[in-house]
Amino acid sequence: MAAETGVLPQYALPDVPGRVTRVRRALLRFVRTKPLGTFGAAVVIVFILMAAFPGLFTSRDPDLQFLSERKLGPSGEHWFGTDQLGRDLYARIVYGARTSILIGFGVVVVSAAIATFMGVISGYFGGWFDIAVQRLVDIGIALPGLIFIILFVTSLRDVPVQGSEVPVILRIILSVGLLVSVGSSRVIRSAALTVKQNQYIEAARVVGAGDWRIIRSHILPNVLAVVIVGASIQIGGAVLIESSLAFLGYGVPPPTASWGRMISDARQELVHAPHLAIFPGLAIFLAVYSFNMLGDAIRDVLDPRLRGSR
Repeated sequence: MAAETGVLPQYALPDVPGRVTRVRRALLRFVRTKPLGTFGAAVVIVFILMAAFPGLFTSRDPDLQFLSERKLGPSGEHWFGTDQLGRDLYARIVYGARTSILIGFGVVVVSAAIATFMGVISGYFGGWFDIAVQRLVDIGIALPGLIFIILFVTSLRDVPVQGSEVPVILRIILSVGLLVSVGSSRVIRSAALTVKQNQYIEAARVVGAGDWRIIRSHILPNVLAVVIVGASIQIGGAVLIESSLAFLGYGVPPPTASWGRMISDARQELVHAPHLAIFPGLAIFLAVYSFNMLGDAIRDVLDPRLRGSR
C-alpha cells in the first residue's frame, strides 16, 4: 500500500538522545540525593582501576627490594614509606587492590548464583522440598564461618587439578561464596514467596506456562533487585574476610601483595614503624566502607519504599 501511494513507511527509531538525557538526569539525581553513595562509587571505581591497571597509579615494582632502605617513613620518594624488605609500600597497596577486588567480586558472583538458585527454587516449589533446603540452610548458618573457610581452603590444597593444586584465590572465592550464599538464599526465598502470591503467576499457570517458564519469566526478574542489593553489600564483607585470612596466614602466598598480610607482617613493628600497618589498614577500611555506602545507596534506589529517603 505504501508503494502504491508513494509514501515510505515510517519506522520508529530508538530515542538515543532521550535515553542519554534520562541516564544523565538519573546520575545527577543520585549524586544530589546520595552523597555518601556517590563517594563510595568514586572510591570503588578508583580501586577497580587499581586492580585492573596498577601501572596507571605507580611505576614501581611492588616486589623490588632495597635492604638499605628498610622501614623508611613516608617521603616524597616513597609516599607511604617502605616495608621490612625495603619495598615501596604505596606500590604494594596499589597491587594489593588486585587481590582484594578480584576475591570480592568473585565471591559475589559465586554466592549470588548459588543463593539465587536455592532461594528461588525453594520458595517457588515449597512443600517438602522447601523444608529440606531450609534445613540445609540452617546447618550452613550454624557453621562457624572462619573455621569453615580455613578448613575448606586447606582441604582443597591437596586436591590436584590438572597436575597442580587449586589456586588459593579460587579456594577463597569458593569457600567464602558458599558460606555467604547460605544466608542470602533465605532473603531471596522470602522475595520469591512474595512474588509467587501475585495473581499474574496464577494467570500464567492458567494459560499453560510451565514451572520453569514462570520462574524464568516472572520470579527471577522480580527478585533481581534483592540479588543486586545483597551482592553490592557483600563485596565489602568479602574484602574484609580475605584480609582476615591473609592476616592469619591463609591468604595468597608471598611475595604477592595483600593488604591483610601487610598488616600481619607489621605486627612486630607497630612501635618503631607504625606506618607499615596504618596505610594497609586505611586501604581495607576505605574499601569496605565505600562498598557498604554504595550498596546502601543502591538499596535505596531499587527499593520503592526507600526511594524518597536520603
